[in-house]
Amino acid sequence: MGRTKKIGLGASFGARYGTLARKRYVEIVSQMRLKHKCPKCHRRAVKRESVGIWVCRKCGFKFAGGAYTPTTKLGESAERSAFKEAPLEGLIVKSGKEEKPVKKRRRKTEETKEES
Repeated sequence: MGRTKKIGLGASFGARYGTLARKRYVEIVSQMRLKHKCPKCHRRAVKRESVGIWVCRKCGFKFAGGAYTPTTKLGESAERSAFKEAPLEGLIVKSGKEEKPVKKRRRKTEETKEES
């Protein structure tokens, strides 16, 4: 069965479900079927194995991601915020000696003074 120019992947639905639903389907499926960039080797060789599981065909790296794309908008924003906080930890210079935590002294109450 041939595809039409306008509908593309949405032609499998025929005249059913309305244009908006078919357009959304086409957008999602075409994004899903693209080759994506591998987070490990940075090559465009990542394909979807199943829902949320993505595999790089070059280096064999398997990772979890979104259902239709390897990264989600929420995951990208979380990665950016984690990246902003991580470099600050590396800037703290520690001296050769490790400091022991200071123990707080408890005040002696009248009861403890009488016992000793």
